[in-house]
This record gives sequence, structure tokens and C-alpha cells, in this order.
Amino acid sequence: MGKVYLVGAGPGDIELLTLKAYRLVRSADVILYDRLVNPEVLLLAKPDCELVYVGKEDGKHTIEQEKINELLLQYAHTREIVVRLKGGDPFVFGRGGEETLFLAQHGIDFEIVPGISSAIAVPAYAGIPLTFRGISSSFAVITGHEDPKKKNSSIDWESLKGINTLVFLMAVSNRQEIARRLIEVGREPDEPTAFIEKGTTSEQRVVITNLGELSENPPEVKPPAVMVVGKVVGLRDYMNWFSAFEKIHEVPLT
Repeated sequence: MGKVYLVGAGPGDIELLTLKAYRLVRSADVILYDRLVNPEVLLLAKPDCELVYVGKEDGKHTIEQEKINELLLQYAHTREIVVRLKGGDPFVFGRGGEETLFLAQHGIDFEIVPGISSAIAVPAYAGIPLTFRGISSSFAVITGHEDPKKKNSSIDWESLKGINTLVFLMAVSNRQEIARRLIEVGREPDEPTAFIEKGTTSEQRVVITNLGELSENPPEVKPPAVMVVGKVVGLRDYMNWFSAFEKIHEVPLT
């Protein structure tokens, strides 16, 4: 019987891989990896390591979650070191909790290896601090995958009015409705909003807008992208440091 390691691969930049993740990738007998894992990370695996792609994207599931769970169970019975490699952190919208619960229910030994979440790293690479004295003393990370028009939303939209900085993951397809919903609950239409595409990589691009424009005339954004709402977005004029940055859309911030 082997052991399953649920490993966070970080947000994209291979140098943000943790030392523990590096060691496990190097020693794994099999790696089940997601779509957003940097392919360079897989090059670290030993020659006889089996690489199994189990990636998903909106509307195009290569393999269903139930099948991924069964594969983890299968490999745990036949391999010694099984690495389930996930972009970002396994427990931040990575369904790592579901997979861990499945393993626990089937008596499989497991370990969680946290990764640097895109929710934190990607804004930092765009020069956007999530907290800043006098501007932001709180932030929240919210799924953008849920349809904001859904009547029985699992998101407490009213509570988001009182949080200084909002980070939405997987929000590209719902970006216009998210902006409208935030304005409905009391966020200001002129509140700065940023989208960081392919953050921490050489293809990083940043789109700057505000909630009002986003709700009426949303700029073009391509996934994967992290959405940041809040006054801290304005600080990137001073803190932008990443050389791959390319500003493709901007409206004046007030």
C-alpha cells in the first residue's frame, strides 16, 4: 500500500514551487496532474515516473472527479509514492478537500503539501498588495465559477460589501454579472478592478478597469485570470515590478 500526497504546484512560476513539492515530484512513482500545472515541473520527475493528465477546464472535463478519485485509489494500491499535483494550493478551490475525504474514507494514507495560491501570488506579481495600512485591512477569496444570478447562491454577497479587497478565482466567464452583483450590494461603481492573466508567467498580462465599466462594457479577458477588486489596485502604479507585465486596457481611476 502506498501513500498519496496532495501537492500544491504553485501559481505558475516554477521557482515558486516549495522545496517539499520539489522533493516529492522528484521521487514520485506516478503523478496525476492538473491543467494549470507548469509543464516544467513535470520535467523534474524521474524517467520511470508515470504521468497521468487529469486536467479540467470550463465545459471540457477530460476526466470526471469520481474517476480521478478512483485512480488515486487504484494507484495507492499499486505504487509507493503517488503525487496528486494541483495548481496553486490543493485546498483553495482545487477540490483537494473532496479527494482527501475520499482517501480517508477508503483507509488510504495521505499527506497535504500546501502550495502558494494564485489568490495571493498573482496579485503580488502584478504589484497589487491585498492588504495595506489605511487602505485594506481585510480580503476575501471567492469562487467566480458560480453564476451570480443563481437564486440560492452559496456566496454571501451582502457580506462582501464590508471586505476591503476581493479576489475572485475562475471569474472570467461571469465577470460582468459579478460586477453588477457587487454594485447592487453597495460597492462603488468607480472601484478599481484588475484582471491578471496567466499570472507569474512570462505571458502575464494585466487588465485594469472599474466595476462600473465592467458591469456595462466588460473588457476582453482570457482565462486563466485572477480578478481583484479594491482600492489596492491603484497601488500597482507604484509597485509594479514584474518585467513581463503588459498593460492592455485601462480607464482612469478616481
